[in-house]
Amino acid sequence: MIEEMIQLDDIGLNVKYAITDKPVVLFLHFSGGNLNMWDGILPQFEQKYSIIAPDFRGHGKSDKPITGYHIDDMAHDLYLLLHHLSVKQCHIIGSSMGAEIGLSFAASHPEIVQSLLCEGAIYNEFGEHGLYNGTAEEIKQKKAIQQVQLAQRIERIYDTKEDYIREEQAKLTEQGIWNEYFLSFFANNLQPLNNGTFTYCYLNRVRTEYIQKYWDLKFEEYYKKVQCPVLFLPSEEEWANETIKSSLHTFASLLDSYEIEVIETSIHAYVWMQLPKVAGEVAKRFIQKKSWL
Repeated sequence: MIEEMIQLDDIGLNVKYAITDKPVVLFLHFSGGNLNMWDGILPQFEQKYSIIAPDFRGHGKSDKPITGYHIDDMAHDLYLLLHHLSVKQCHIIGSSMGAEIGLSFAASHPEIVQSLLCEGAIYNEFGEHGLYNGTAEEIKQKKAIQQVQLAQRIERIYDTKEDYIREEQAKLTEQGIWNEYFLSFFANNLQPLNNGTFTYCYLNRVRTEYIQKYWDLKFEEYYKKVQCPVLFLPSEEEWANETIKSSLHTFASLLDSYEIEVIETSIHAYVWMQLPKVAGEVAKRFIQKKSWL
């Protein structure tokens, strides 16, 4: 499998891929993530499928331009990437923000996407199908509070990558989910600074623009345009939330073909590293079921 920087117009994306004559699966990581989150998943697919796993713009080793962090912008990057790799059709597995970007791509290019796994994009942030549904003034005030919180977020600095990994390992060990796949992910989640220290690859300015634009997304408008089968993969906690469950069912009702599956003890976004064998099997079953498309 190759990992390299691919230049697409004015953006360079770091991409891991292996393209053969086999069906293509596009793996899309979560916000603040990197392609190494799939290290426990890709080996399950590489014998029967071609694989593409990019770092999104603003993430991992990819370029971090000043702007362009709407999900539609990042979906367009995918279009350019698939064109560059001469890929005409693919299945998409998306985690959290990756599911949102995959949804945008499937809505804009239904002729390309054969199936879509959404481990994310199952509720809006605000409004009728959102986590918070108040008056226009209440929503405006809620956004203002969150805007202050975004501005106050401190970009952490670490003397070594090992310091960062130890910190994250301690948190996940306490939760009882630490394993080797988290190690690979966190080891690739920092970038060096000029003075020899390290900070997150996911810079505050990138995170802020993405979140501000996420606030106004109405996923129902995207699902109306999707033509492929969709597998919704809510976490155990999300499925127990009646507000989220209601919005998911609303989005599902807009589709011609969908399935819903919940993995026991799954944690949103982290499930691919937390339970890679189980999550990989769920994804493979769905894609194989739809492989005739």
